[in-house]
Amino acid sequence: MTDFQPADYGYMAKALRLAKRGVYTTHPNPRVGCVLVKSGAIVGEGWHRMAGEAHAEINALAMAGEEARGSTAYVTLEPCSHHGKTRPCTDALIDAGVAKVIAAMGDPNPSVSGSGFDMLRNAGIEVSAGLLQAEAKALNEGFMSRFTRGRPFVRLKIAASLDGRTAMSSGESQWITGVAARQDVQRLRAASGAILTGVSTVISDDPSLTVRDESIDTDGRQPVRAILDSQLKMPLSARMLALPGSTLVFCVDDSNRQPLENAGAEIHLVPANAGRPDLEAALRKLAEFQINDVLVEAGPVLAGSLVSADLVDELVIYQAPHMMGSETRGMVTTPDWLALDHRLDLDIVDIRKIGKDIRITARPQ
Repeated sequence: MTDFQPADYGYMAKALRLAKRGVYTTHPNPRVGCVLVKSGAIVGEGWHRMAGEAHAEINALAMAGEEARGSTAYVTLEPCSHHGKTRPCTDALIDAGVAKVIAAMGDPNPSVSGSGFDMLRNAGIEVSAGLLQAEAKALNEGFMSRFTRGRPFVRLKIAASLDGRTAMSSGESQWITGVAARQDVQRLRAASGAILTGVSTVISDDPSLTVRDESIDTDGRQPVRAILDSQLKMPLSARMLALPGSTLVFCVDDSNRQPLENAGAEIHLVPANAGRPDLEAALRKLAEFQINDVLVEAGPVLAGSLVSADLVDELVIYQAPHMMGSETRGMVTTPDWLALDHRLDLDIVDIRKIGKDIRITARPQ
């Protein structure tokens, strides 16, 4: 393993902080930061802001100018080696005369993976990788998931009372949590490539599933709205159909697709599972649309189905300081869990107070 020095960790940590600036805007590209260091001083830094714009390395090189020659580049992801919407970063680093590249991790994209490092080494540039790799992977879990598993990273959001209830028996659920928690959800939406829900939620709540908090800089990007609708029962008057952004509807019977298409939806036929859209097939289709992260905002049936199918990577549960009683709806409906050993073990990775509510972030073990 490469023997990194204390200073190396500091420079890579700065590169990771730069990369985080693109959390709401880089989709579907990864979040990447770069720091150029020469003679113990930072001479250039940059981050990738948006797909189609300059990558982190290019921005850092532009800042450094001639000082880039002989410098060390700390970059959070293997520099790209292929021509896309922008010039390969490997070529730019080579032409600038960078002497060494330290990367946090390799790129899981098959069109890059390993080839970026090879091109740099073949040009005589020293290359090391693995510095703060876990932190870099955590920053791009969705991007990693899309290329390594063929589906997006799935985050299930649940708003519940302290006794774990999500709606009254009538379906009334607005608002269980407070303003601060709802604003926090806006940030989850902004960081997601798509928001997934079922047609029952569309019919009962008529949600917009958009980022409405103007303080969050998404540069105008709205997450894709993904709706599971077996028989295309989605109302033509659904609010989301008239809003900016795309609405994708996944069904198992598209014989009546024309009215919804005319209303602005994109209809996609997927395989059926017990008469409903196969969940994994729908997620894989979203990956084909370059969706890295999916936020699920759904009722207990769809939430339970995703959990039961082992398709949830993270749960974000907002619990409000009140109790709603027994004649209410729970967090998830899992009819096949009949014994204690059927329970899902979770690893709680974060607990914090959001306004008057508590936010629990947990991952299936």
